[in-house]
Amino acid sequence: MSNLLWKSLVVSPAVLGATLLVSATAIAAPSATTQVSPAKQTGVTEVAQQPEVLAQTTIDQVNRYSNEGNQNNSQSQVTSVSQFSDVQPTDWAFQALQSLVERYGCIAGYPNATYRGNRALTRYEFAAGLNACLDRVNELIATATADLVTKQDLATLQRLQEEFSAELATLRGRVDSLEARTAELEAHQFSTTTKLVGEAIFGVTDAFGGTNGNNNNTVFQDRVRLDLQTSFTGRDVLHTRLAAGNAQAFTLANGNAGAEGTQTFQIGTGNGGNSVSIDRLTYEVPIGPANVYIAASGGQHSQYAAVNNPYFFDKTDGGNGALSTFASESPIYRIGGGAGIALNVPLGKGGGILGNSSITAGYLASNANNPGLNQGLTNGSYAALGQLNFSVGDRVALAATYVHGYNAGGGSLFNSTAVNGIGPAVGTNQANTLLNAGSSNSYGVEAAFRPSDKLSVSGFVSYHQVTGFGANDDFNAWSYGLGVALPDLGKKGNVLGIFAGAEPYSFNRPGFVGNNVPYHFEGFYKYRVSDNISITPGVIWLTSPGQNSNNDDAIIGTLRTTFTF
Repeated sequence: MSNLLWKSLVVSPAVLGATLLVSATAIAAPSATTQVSPAKQTGVTEVAQQPEVLAQTTIDQVNRYSNEGNQNNSQSQVTSVSQFSDVQPTDWAFQALQSLVERYGCIAGYPNATYRGNRALTRYEFAAGLNACLDRVNELIATATADLVTKQDLATLQRLQEEFSAELATLRGRVDSLEARTAELEAHQFSTTTKLVGEAIFGVTDAFGGTNGNNNNTVFQDRVRLDLQTSFTGRDVLHTRLAAGNAQAFTLANGNAGAEGTQTFQIGTGNGGNSVSIDRLTYEVPIGPANVYIAASGGQHSQYAAVNNPYFFDKTDGGNGALSTFASESPIYRIGGGAGIALNVPLGKGGGILGNSSITAGYLASNANNPGLNQGLTNGSYAALGQLNFSVGDRVALAATYVHGYNAGGGSLFNSTAVNGIGPAVGTNQANTLLNAGSSNSYGVEAAFRPSDKLSVSGFVSYHQVTGFGANDDFNAWSYGLGVALPDLGKKGNVLGIFAGAEPYSFNRPGFVGNNVPYHFEGFYKYRVSDNISITPGVIWLTSPGQNSNNDDAIIGTLRTTFTF
């Protein structure tokens, strides 16, 4: 218990132990109403009456005192009074402080080598210091070094203990309660190395507008994720995530709109039948200055690279950001995925205009587990990412991204964690469809600007150049978007988000009809019911679905409820 009580002393704003009289000196801490003259500092064996600064012995006072040092005010034990930069031999309490530090070892200082002895003192702070010294004296007696403790010291401590009995009882009762609760938690904890993080999403959604409405009905969908986060060193984390769901994206423009309007909770649901699967198995660990990311399954570029889209992006298609996969993150991060490795290395020590710069590099293979022909870690489909990250002060974040992809057998360009495991995750059919094997080079810029704590602006632009291995397989695709978020609107934790842009599109592809830009407009308001429940109503408006202005605009309305634990 002494260790815990000492930790309560650690956060005191002014360790008042110097006011305790030991080693033939008894003094009282100066306050706004009581001053101790130099003449009374030497040879005095009595303790001056401490004024009733805070006479009420309430637990609220103890809580307030215990939390005072949370902002980098933690203290550590010192061995010599000379370690305090703000304590001089001419100070009136120097001798008493020297005795407590060097003789009894029950006084600590702050990390910046200061003692802060001129700050005001409460009775609870005094009680905490007294308690620490009492424990130290008991240790000296128990280790047969009682000769270091004089009778005058013991008498003084006894009087102080009687004077502050109420405060000491409150502190000790609180510590005993904490010890009991800690023992209960340790006895019933799930694991000493693993914690469980869960998310459950309920979504009521429908599509409206001409044939879009006729092709769809109002649906009630779900997705559940359970993430076992294991740490072996306290700095690393192993994610083992289980997922299940029945969510499906809507059919728009007679099925020719690709993945436009796909929502985040409609991603990664396996076969859509609420069957459970492991959709993420990754390990992250710092090695030297670099952060290393290793994915055995379900890896995504957005899990290790900064997407610079605050309030819209949430933990890779989570349930607390934007409604759609397009507004959540730049489509460039949805090229490829699977198993591989990534590094994030800081550049320099920061400072200057461009601070906290870093470089990110990653490689993910889609069929790394398959030993078949043109498959595996290096011969199958893959995507390699390189990204430069910059920050301007603490308000602007910038990133320049390049992704080189290879697809061994056609399919979709933006296929990371695709809908129900098949098809694209974002964009039109023209921008996605790979008729044969081919490679791609994609370039993107992402930026986020936070002019105030109540406003965030973010956006991206991406360009994709696809070279197919068959006739008429080459094409180019574009995408861009801009979002404005108002955090804490109406209540802390709420977010109002508005996003607009163009989902990935491509013009003049042989065999495809439509050369209109498919604009995407989205608005949502996340209302935080509690720390673990949020409700997000929102609307997605899509123009020219399938890149064809002859198709009716589509409007998707959603009411999403997210439970986290």
